[in-house]
Amino acid sequence: MRDTLLDCCGLDWSAISPAIFGALFQSIMDAKARRNLGAHYTSEENILKLIKPLFLDDLWSEFERVRNNRNRLFDFHKRLRTLTFLDPACGCGNFLVISYRELRKLELEIDWEAVLPRERCTYILGNPPFGGSKLLSDKQRVEMRAVVGRIPNGGNLDYVAAWYVLAARYMKGVPIRAALVSTNSITQGEQPGILWSWLLGQGVKIAFAHRTFQWSNEARGVAAVHCVIVGFGYGEPVKRTIFDYDDIRGEPHAVAASNINPYLVDAPDITLPSRQRPICDVPEIGIGNKPIDDGNYLFTTEEREAFVSREPRAAGYFRPWVGADELINGYRRWCLYLRDASPVELRAMPEVLRRVEAVKAFRAASKSEPTQKLARVPTRFHVENIPRDRILVVPRHSSERRRVVPMGYFGPDTVVGDACLCIADAMPYHFGVLSSTMHNAWIRYTCGRLESRYRYSKDIVYNNFPWPAQPTDAQRHKIEGAAQGVLDARAAYPAASLADLYDPLTMPPNLVKAHQALDAAVDSAYGRKTFKSDAERVAFLFELYRKYTTLLPAPARARGRVSRRRGAPGT
Repeated sequence: MRDTLLDCCGLDWSAISPAIFGALFQSIMDAKARRNLGAHYTSEENILKLIKPLFLDDLWSEFERVRNNRNRLFDFHKRLRTLTFLDPACGCGNFLVISYRELRKLELEIDWEAVLPRERCTYILGNPPFGGSKLLSDKQRVEMRAVVGRIPNGGNLDYVAAWYVLAARYMKGVPIRAALVSTNSITQGEQPGILWSWLLGQGVKIAFAHRTFQWSNEARGVAAVHCVIVGFGYGEPVKRTIFDYDDIRGEPHAVAASNINPYLVDAPDITLPSRQRPICDVPEIGIGNKPIDDGNYLFTTEEREAFVSREPRAAGYFRPWVGADELINGYRRWCLYLRDASPVELRAMPEVLRRVEAVKAFRAASKSEPTQKLARVPTRFHVENIPRDRILVVPRHSSERRRVVPMGYFGPDTVVGDACLCIADAMPYHFGVLSSTMHNAWIRYTCGRLESRYRYSKDIVYNNFPWPAQPTDAQRHKIEGAAQGVLDARAAYPAASLADLYDPLTMPPNLVKAHQALDAAVDSAYGRKTFKSDAERVAFLFELYRKYTTLLPAPARARGRVSRRRGAPGT
């Protein structure tokens, strides 16, 4: 019993309804005694039926009337403290516990300043709730709109961002300092461009920061969440410190910084906007093909062979299909690609027509209006991107264990899925720079994450990346030769997948050496020979980014497009 009680004390009870105690209370009583006493616990649903009309509805109505009047709100808050409740038939206490919980919900709606006037506050600290922008409840979305609704694209912010906004408003004009534990999403991907652009515009500065570490506590079953800690306030901090982690599960070491930007880098206060085109004169990158077919057009090799045995005429309409998983793990799937099939040819293939009919029905049943419209042309994809020459394929998601996001070339007959991005005109020079440590450091600091995996993006990562400025012909040729060296080193292991080749434990020595040569060539094109860390590389790239974008005329900055000779920054 003691061990069980200790286990219960270590459990996070916040997600468990108080009504569970009533169920426990009732279930452990002797059945005869329970009948004699009439000891049947009341469910939470039925308790709410009673307390809402008794007092809760009136309190919420009063709160809505006074919430914008500071003095009346303060008096309302004081009155909440005086309310007293009696349950004379109290058994397990469900009525009292749930009444208390509902009052606390009401109390938490009160503005921070009504609870503590800002002039009396010195520090704000805590661990606000985490929740991705796409996973919020309807109530949470209403709350977010009330807090960040006037911030451009605020609807894309994670739940924790609201605490930063509320803190910044509360701290305005008074010497309060704040520090919050947060998911690392607010320092990666599109979120810094939304949240921190607004915060920096208010005058907020970061004083210290813990870069990504793995959250843990003493409770059992705690989720593996990747967090940051950001300390901030108004005005210039006396000193700035970045706490870096060589091992996200280990201890940090402190590094003095001259500035800490929203990506937690010692670099200028820059946020990366979502751009439609690259800031440098490089090939544009696009999303792969998106069938929206409920799997009807995708086949394993075995399924394709079985299908062709039943429908031989369909053989010529199959193309190799590559998504992120196929690219990285080295297996093949096939796509039934019917864009060029004539009505006569389709009607001659009844097995194919059954697939087309299934796709049409799937799209027509969708809740999405664009998908419903797509049902009118069931042989076409929602997104079609078929290049005329070979393409460089970039997986949109890749393990954080790899130091390099593996990319690969494919012929024009391959259909690239939307789990990948593709570059139609990528030369060995482009492959080399994108496969270098310089670009991969940029990825690690600026990309979004899926759990802890890298989420490579077109608009944030690729289009904002500062390429080498005006590399000489000799520098370009050196990068091209080193890039070919990487491809040759891979080709020496035809049975190995990219997952095998880039696993930190199994990466072949000759491939390691080829990447070292590539890094030296790329760094030289940037005018540098050595960098001490990824953070130093990214700080260098942010400085370069500021130079490139500052030199652009205003209309080009707005479009995210530069007109210049190949590989050079705008002038």
